[in-house]
Amino acid sequence: MNFDYSDRCKELQAKLLAFMDEHIYPNEKAFKEEVERNGANGNRWQPTGLVERLKPLARQQGLWNLFLPRSERAPEGLSNLDYAPLCEIMGRVAWAPEVFNCAAPDTGNMETLERYAQEEHKRRWLEPLLNGEIRSAFAMTEPDVASSDATNIGTRIEKQGDEYVINGHKWWISGAGDPRCKLFIVMGKTDPEAARHQQQAMILVPSDTPGITVKRPLPVFGYDDAPHGHCEILFENVRVPANSILLGEGRGFEIAQGRLGPGRIHHCMRAIGVAERALELMCRRLDSRIAFGRKISEQGVWRERIAESRIRIDTARLLTLKTAWLMDTVGNKQAQSEIAMIKVLAPTVAQQVLDWAIQAHGAAGVSDDFPLAYQWAGNRTLRLADGPDEVHRNAIAKLELAKYA
Repeated sequence: MNFDYSDRCKELQAKLLAFMDEHIYPNEKAFKEEVERNGANGNRWQPTGLVERLKPLARQQGLWNLFLPRSERAPEGLSNLDYAPLCEIMGRVAWAPEVFNCAAPDTGNMETLERYAQEEHKRRWLEPLLNGEIRSAFAMTEPDVASSDATNIGTRIEKQGDEYVINGHKWWISGAGDPRCKLFIVMGKTDPEAARHQQQAMILVPSDTPGITVKRPLPVFGYDDAPHGHCEILFENVRVPANSILLGEGRGFEIAQGRLGPGRIHHCMRAIGVAERALELMCRRLDSRIAFGRKISEQGVWRERIAESRIRIDTARLLTLKTAWLMDTVGNKQAQSEIAMIKVLAPTVAQQVLDWAIQAHGAAGVSDDFPLAYQWAGNRTLRLADGPDEVHRNAIAKLELAKYA
């Protein structure tokens, strides 16, 4: 195993660290204030001017579309291994990935379009996404079924002449609240009577198609994540041309597995960045406060927590790098056990380090004066998003048991 970063990765890492220091961290308060101002003016979902102003700067420095490997349309794309340390740095601030056009769910959708879409759809959707001109959403999760089993999905995609008609109820559709969201990639069933994993399909649906209703944004522990948002959506007799289907009927589950592998590792990379920043904030806070006659950082319980945080973060990072290396060298399918393991490990580690960091800050830790409470809320969703912990643990156990069958 070779986890060495390439020279190009190291160069980009230095550029990205400098960009974060100059443009991202100093603007965290300004971002929050702009969102609040937009809300006070009656349009909380308006994209922030701050992020839009920073995008051209990131692109000029070559910090753009780094997530997409092996694409002629994105020659700047890196291997998973080289992208890992950069994605981690971006993950330290929730809105930073968008500045570099490396934000979910667009990254997974762009990968899906690159790998599975027809050329005309790549021109219509992928190119403007790669240019940061539009945004997109991925509509899979549903309120009426246990979506941890994707074969439960009830949304119907039915062929009628030269069109497909879509009817269904989706929720937690990230990015659907953004007015720049122009495309939904929708997963539904084309044939409920087919074999269990051949019933589904994925289809491209322009967001302005008649019959789509965005019912409401869904808050996460009270945060609505504006201007991004996670929404509940109805698809009622939504009609799109038949060539909007990806690969064909019955191929949806196959596409989902291809899409979610990179998406899961990106989540884990960002989670490690969250944990690393939480540890940094915890150490600074503990070293600056006096309690019972000495620095809090000198007290045994906090030294143990600091040490445990470092051990857990480095463990999660090493397993994530191993996973990235395997994805690059033998492919996502051969790395499925490692992808499942990091999807359990990284968010769990980040959640514990965040919890300790909040505790170290006392009442300030649960306020908006520090990023910890918001990061805690966002990170907690990762134990559900892209498959809950229980599903991944089950997959790991099955692969392990298969060795001895």
